[in-house]
Amino acid sequence: MEQKGEQELLSIEGMIEKIIYQNEENGYTVCELLAPSEEYFVLVGSMPYLCEGESISALGNWAMHPSFGRQFKVEYYEKQLPATANMILKYLSSGAIRGIGPSTAKKIVAQYGDDTLDVLEHHPEWLADIPGISARKARDIGEIFRTQFGMRNVMMFCSAYLSPSASVKVYQKWGTGAIDMIRENPYILCGNIHGIGFEKADMIAKDLGIRENSEERIAAGIAFVLSYNLNQNGHVYLPQEKLIPAAVKLLGCTEEEAEDELARQVMLKKLRLAKINNRSCIYLPDAFDAEKYICSKMDALEMTDHLSDVDNLNFLIEKTEMENGIHYEALQKKAIMEAVKNSVFVLTGGPGTGKTTVVRAIIRIFRSMGLEIALATPTGRAAKRLSEVSGMEAKTIHRMLEMDGKTEEGIRYHRDENNLLDEDVIIVDEASMIDLYLMEALLRAMRPGTRLVMIGDANQLPPVGPGYVFRDILLSDRFSSVELTHIFRQAQESLIVTNAHMINRGEHIDLSKKDSDFFFLPCETDEKTASVIAGLCKVRLPRAYGATVFDGIQVITPSRKGQNGTEMLNIALQQAINPPKAGVKEKKLREIIFREGDKVMQTRNNYDIAWTKAGIEGFGVFNGDIGIIREINLTEQTLLIDFDGRVASYDFMMADELELAYAITVHKSQGSEYPIVVIPLYRFTPKLLTRNLFYTAITRAQQMVILVGDGSVVDMMTDNNRQTKRYTGLEYWMTQYD
Repeated sequence: MEQKGEQELLSIEGMIEKIIYQNEENGYTVCELLAPSEEYFVLVGSMPYLCEGESISALGNWAMHPSFGRQFKVEYYEKQLPATANMILKYLSSGAIRGIGPSTAKKIVAQYGDDTLDVLEHHPEWLADIPGISARKARDIGEIFRTQFGMRNVMMFCSAYLSPSASVKVYQKWGTGAIDMIRENPYILCGNIHGIGFEKADMIAKDLGIRENSEERIAAGIAFVLSYNLNQNGHVYLPQEKLIPAAVKLLGCTEEEAEDELARQVMLKKLRLAKINNRSCIYLPDAFDAEKYICSKMDALEMTDHLSDVDNLNFLIEKTEMENGIHYEALQKKAIMEAVKNSVFVLTGGPGTGKTTVVRAIIRIFRSMGLEIALATPTGRAAKRLSEVSGMEAKTIHRMLEMDGKTEEGIRYHRDENNLLDEDVIIVDEASMIDLYLMEALLRAMRPGTRLVMIGDANQLPPVGPGYVFRDILLSDRFSSVELTHIFRQAQESLIVTNAHMINRGEHIDLSKKDSDFFFLPCETDEKTASVIAGLCKVRLPRAYGATVFDGIQVITPSRKGQNGTEMLNIALQQAINPPKAGVKEKKLREIIFREGDKVMQTRNNYDIAWTKAGIEGFGVFNGDIGIIREINLTEQTLLIDFDGRVASYDFMMADELELAYAITVHKSQGSEYPIVVIPLYRFTPKLLTRNLFYTAITRAQQMVILVGDGSVVDMMTDNNRQTKRYTGLEYWMTQYD
């Protein structure tokens, strides 16, 4: 027996007599096994490419299914080649090898007997000696057989290190050549397969005899440090004086060894060295190229001259004021003029400063000039809101660029340099959320001469993805920009707006006011805070306002950890709002129980997930997208999730990309707004108790903010103006253009 956690795994072996069900995408299989004792057992679990007639050895445990009875749930398994002519005949007759049916199988086994599989693998051309099998068909059968058992070999090779689902991902990416590629450089795993980090690849490398100070290992370690900081911390580059110590700590090598390998990687152009303000900065190539492209394309766009007739522009603005029955404030009027006059324009400002009014005016004037306009945002929720306030359709940037999954070369967009966008003006809202690669993709699809208007709040947190694009563009002072600062009278009546601006200025807010849209409920302990939040979401807010966590209430918390972090709050809220019920299916994946009706969130960009919406098919579910589990199919091992109308099917292996979303972090809430926002106040790491994080959380609310917990945390966060540091070169490169 083998130990797994606290539960012993049992062993079972035999021949697969019958495949009852098999999901080709995720490998989930229900099959009947004939044991050496002549007993039949039902096996269930991830057993990709399993065929009738194959012999296997499996580890797992017995379980009682309410409908199907006793089953053996497989955790790990290994295929064993059929050993006798009779077993080989059953295997081949099952249709496991395309091109071999029952009659052909009989002929082959009759000719080669117990040696049949050896012939298929090493001498498939011999099959042409059998009547009815041509030389071409013999070659095809051999190729199919090698592919089939290539999967078996990959699974067996990886079984000591990786889960079956990870092994499937390895095979799907590299096919039969996976083993040779991993043997040559196991570190390709940590850069290409989600869920496999450097430590796992390093373990495989050690077993393969790769030296700790080998060039391959040190190069992989340096690249991993850069990649990890790019994807997890948003750093587009690392200063060399930061990179080398981090690599030394990871690898256990000397500084000299790390510096020598870094120099070699730069010479081979596998890494890029740039001097930024006399500092040696190291980039991954695609990050370096993205920054340089953004600078050059925006510079090219800005070179185009547009409307210079100021009198006519003033007339258009006055006409728009008359038609809308409003009078634009001075900075609003300036913003409208700059947006129309310039090819690139950036508008920033906090809540209540009239950004939406400016957007409506810009759209109206551009339309009067006969220009075609596209509205876009980084997220679906932001696009929905922009459509509502502008009166015209807005799309996510991904949808506007007609994203179509991911390839070896990267994300595939139908709109690019070879198929440019048709519109004359691109207006992007919530632009502070745009990361490095999304900005690059957007600019690649824009025709020369197209106008670009970017709108956002410079005081928000940086984007989830790499870079700090919006901030860098503003700081470069390279392009026309206006910051709206005047808070309008109607907005002044909202404590959400006035408190947000006070917090942004570092001023303490008054928590005693309870007559508007901003409330504070004090709690003495973290446990009480969690309990009050659960009560608010389950009973008090739905009863008072008709809102639920599914259509109006969002709990937003600074951290994942702690009694009021997302991990524990989600368990408490799930138990309060969607507890176990008869007839409601659930599945424990990782350490999370997912239940039909649960609110869930995608935690990483996945460009390959297919979805349908009102008969339209598309690809891509993105980091921060929130949906509802509509169905759990325990037989097919799938979750059907509705992301605001986009319905996607997830197999259980993809659940490592999902979390419960009754409570989400402030970072994940960016770009979205909710009618009612509930924020727990509790003490945790000062790194997250910051002013702009608090400001971002509050400005997610449209109608109401409810703070629950320790009131002293409000002043602590307001006083802590610690800014998120990201190493980016965009601002510097933009200042290098004349």
